[in-house]
Amino acid sequence: MYHPYFRGKQYELITIRELAPLLAAAKFRPIIEPVKESLGGLQKTLESVASAGGRAIVIVNPYHGDLSDSGEPLTKLLKGQFLTLPGISAGILLKNDSTTAEVIECHDAHSAHAPVFIHAGFSEVKALTAKLGAPSQDHCHVFLERYCGKLYQKHFKGFHRVLLRDGFERKRNRDYDLLEPFSDLHATFADEGMDGFGDFLIVGDDYSETGGPAYAIAIHLTFIDAEHDDAMFIYHFKSERQDTPKDPAGKFGEALEEMMETLNAPGSKVLETKAVKEFRELYKQGHFPGLGYVKKLSMNHHIETLADYFISV
Repeated sequence: MYHPYFRGKQYELITIRELAPLLAAAKFRPIIEPVKESLGGLQKTLESVASAGGRAIVIVNPYHGDLSDSGEPLTKLLKGQFLTLPGISAGILLKNDSTTAEVIECHDAHSAHAPVFIHAGFSEVKALTAKLGAPSQDHCHVFLERYCGKLYQKHFKGFHRVLLRDGFERKRNRDYDLLEPFSDLHATFADEGMDGFGDFLIVGDDYSETGGPAYAIAIHLTFIDAEHDDAMFIYHFKSERQDTPKDPAGKFGEALEEMMETLNAPGSKVLETKAVKEFRELYKQGHFPGLGYVKKLSMNHHIETLADYFISV
């Protein structure tokens, strides 16, 4: 089903923890690429997922962040704390510099954790499929669409396959239009021959350690439009002032004002999620909780919206 891809920053892990029961109920399976050396937040997150009876994939060879040179601490964490929990799987990231031998070695080292292959630019596809042998639904392959075309995906026909599409185009906040298409993959993944789908939520695949000064504040909010064959769209509510990085709290208030105008307009198609209700409360209080918290609310809303879609179908 749905596989949201997180890079394991603080508020991304908090999103998973807060929504662990909903993720489990909807049978959603988050993918986490840890990017911070400290693993305390990741451990708490995985404990929350396991406690809710959910599932998650932890990438043991991250490409980005503090652990990009060595995933050994992640291997130790999984083997030490989560070996008896079948819902926690090891994810193996296959980049363009990965070799078949390295991939198989990593797979064998994590065989007790139902390893999942995450394809992101790997080139030795024929050698890998030869090593894997006959297709099996027990083997899950996740394809990042920007790196894996149809011909590449075809090599893994018969395996359990998941397609990840990045619906969020990263721009400067001031350059966003109010409304843009996001994705239709939640409604079409079966037509693509896939068993599941995923995305990078309202963050996008492009990774950065820190953001620059925010000249404009933007709040990103997705919705599913039944009048457009259940396609998903995204609002970018922006502050009016965009010329200096000063007064982020005031600019957040401006973006929130624009959001309220849209939400309160007749015929609004945005789902009234718990996250939206919290945005309303922030508006009422005139409170700015910080940009990380705002991003967390937008991620929560995105997951709540997709959960409602699948639970309602």
